[in-house]
Amino acid sequence: MISDESDRFNPRDPKPADAGKPSKSAKRREARKLATQALYQWHMAKHSLNEIEAQFRVDNDFSDIDGAYFREILHGVPASKGEIDSALAPCLDLALDELDPVELAVLRLSTWELLKRIDVPYRVVINEGVELAKVFGATDGHKFVNGVLDKLAPRLREVEVKAARR
Repeated sequence: MISDESDRFNPRDPKPADAGKPSKSAKRREARKLATQALYQWHMAKHSLNEIEAQFRVDNDFSDIDGAYFREILHGVPASKGEIDSALAPCLDLALDELDPVELAVLRLSTWELLKRIDVPYRVVINEGVELAKVFGATDGHKFVNGVLDKLAPRLREVEVKAARR
């Protein structure tokens, strides 16, 4: 058997220039995590968005976070709250005020992305929402979030969902 040693890992090899730098999707994922926490704080404490944003920027290292996306979510969700809540309501078995506040923050963020960021594929929106619910939500909160987003995506992204199911 011939062994090719050239593919083996050598810690002394120089690292590629972009090694260790997070990808655009990883930076967005981190932005979504912080935005979920910030939206939760906005919902619970009723602080101003600028105050919350300033606090998060002081308290967190934004070097590996898409700061512009964080800001867009943080200000975009409250600005579109009526539209978001109207889109969500038919997909829920509960009233919005009966939802767990963490799950509500995740659902609002995800709904905003489905409505306003058509550059983000609906499957990515659902996956990211489920992952956020796993990190921040109750034990089975991710299952609830997944079910709601699975109902919502075909309503808001009908053409994209139909094309993906072919």
